Amino acid sequence: MRNETGGTMVVDLQADPYTINHHPYDLCDNGRKPRPLKADHDGICLPEDPSINSDTNLTHQRFSSVSSSIMSIGPNSGEGSPCVMSPWARVSPPWPADFNEDNSLETIGLIGSIVREEGYIYSLAASGDLLYTGSDSKNVRVWKNLKDYAGFKSRSGLIKAIVICGDRVFTGHQDGKIRIWKVSTRKPGKHKRVGTLPTFKSMVKTTVNPKNIMEARRNKNSKKKKHKDAVSSLSMDVEVGLLYSSSWDRTIKVWRISDSKCLESIQAHDDAINSVMFGFDDLVFTGSADGAVKVWKREMQGKGTKHELEQVLLKQENAVTALAVIPKSSMIYSGSSDGLVNYWERSKGIFIGGILKGHKSAVLCLTVAGNLLLSGAADKNICVWTRDPSDGSHQCVSVLTGHMGPVKCLAVEEEQAYRKGAKASADTEGDRKWIIYSGSLDKSVKVWRVSDRMGTWREVDEPSASSGRKSSLSPHEGSGAWSSCDLGK
Repeated sequence: MRNETGGTMVVDLQADPYTINHHPYDLCDNGRKPRPLKADHDGICLPEDPSINSDTNLTHQRFSSVSSSIMSIGPNSGEGSPCVMSPWARVSPPWPADFNEDNSLETIGLIGSIVREEGYIYSLAASGDLLYTGSDSKNVRVWKNLKDYAGFKSRSGLIKAIVICGDRVFTGHQDGKIRIWKVSTRKPGKHKRVGTLPTFKSMVKTTVNPKNIMEARRNKNSKKKKHKDAVSSLSMDVEVGLLYSSSWDRTIKVWRISDSKCLESIQAHDDAINSVMFGFDDLVFTGSADGAVKVWKREMQGKGTKHELEQVLLKQENAVTALAVIPKSSMIYSGSSDGLVNYWERSKGIFIGGILKGHKSAVLCLTVAGNLLLSGAADKNICVWTRDPSDGSHQCVSVLTGHMGPVKCLAVEEEQAYRKGAKASADTEGDRKWIIYSGSLDKSVKVWRVSDRMGTWREVDEPSASSGRKSSLSPHEGSGAWSSCDLGK
């Protein structure tokens, strides 16, 4: 099922794209017999030898599905379960070669898959109808309507982060550098590398000038130095023109996009930083393997910046693996290696928060789509959460299943037909649809469609007797908030 030109395969939902034997995706604390593993700071371990095959006794669900929180949504649900056999769980086929948006506007759930044997998917970024995927193969692939559109290669190892700003693409790499790529105006599919952060010029100045060398050795926060370890995440403040990078070297750096200059370097945590996110009200959030979520206040000082620690939102034993922000609602979310999602709402300068329980294993990625929060985890599932703005409560309305490995990254883009100005009827007014991309350690990317009204849509006639799990609300100690969708019971 692999084509002759590039190995790209668009998977039909009713065909099993996986062989009987597939790579193991073990958590470090799974209790199984240990094998040589390569650890990541988010709690996931991978086999060092990619040729290792093992029968992991995983049951592939023939129909990847969207499951309501009141239905049977455990990873062990088989083909004959009420969940999978329910008409609500059956989704339309993926986009064909002659994909027509108008014929698929009502599809909610899995609409397509991309499989290319180039390694584990570590990063995603979406811009319009283009999808960028980064993996440990050193390649960045560009996809258009689920078709292999273009690609470019770096010699720096796996790509852990991708952000897009206009016609430029920023990629964070394992070697501690950030590469800048520009899309050709004459050939839209061609990308040319136009720079590296830090720039070669600044690196030469540091090497030649003895004063800079001594300063760099004494000062761990030196702006002249590149990250000493992998770049774990990137975040953009487009209005001010700043790029934030976090690294496993425990620092975050602030870059000015206009001249590629490093304005500030901050020793932010006591362990590897897994995520940095620019938020709202000049606040920047960081999450680390030291179990902390920190809030930094930014001040513009002339042509530079100054960030001061304002508050520590969370301090726990489990690593913080991912962050997401909803600026309009002043909401911040963090995922942890224990499978929990913490959240806070800022009101009158005070953060009030709670906990969401929806995963059995480490949460590896978070993203927001309108009023929806999506969390991907090592349990291979993606939980879809809604928030009631009237009282701040959260509810898990759906679980997207179908990946055969941990969900490592997520990206979101608003439904293209809606963005083009498609006329909204009375029924669709305010009901925005979103395209969700999920990258996994099963080497695939799945494409989903979700709706702002998924909560209402899923409440239709689905008998709760089909599952022993029920959505529940419980108070979070010391916060006055609550958690929902406890699926671990």
